[in-house]
Amino acid sequence: MEMSEHSLVLKAIQPLDPSRRCYQMIGCVLVERTIKEVLQAVQRNREGLEEVIARLNEEKEIADFEAKYKIRIKKSDSEVKDESGKKEGSAQGVLVGPASSSG
Repeated sequence: MEMSEHSLVLKAIQPLDPSRRCYQMIGCVLVERTIKEVLQAVQRNREGLEEVIARLNEEKEIADFEAKYKIRIKKSDSEVKDESGKKEGSAQGVLVGPASSSG
């Protein structure tokens, strides 16, 4: 959706005079700029969106492939140690009953 919005903005402002003033909404702030500045910013944002979408599609394809063929990637020793360090203070699957008093 954002890609189509960026495309619409680019199509609308490209034929206009680059020195013409225009307004761009950044967050909740309306900023006055020139067409040239806004055009460059919108093009950069669109390129960034394309990269993110391509990366997400690639990750999804990899995850689908792993799920389809039931592939599990074995983690290296350093990654396993990092994760075990995060679990400190939590139960490690050991149940301990109450101490019995012998008398």
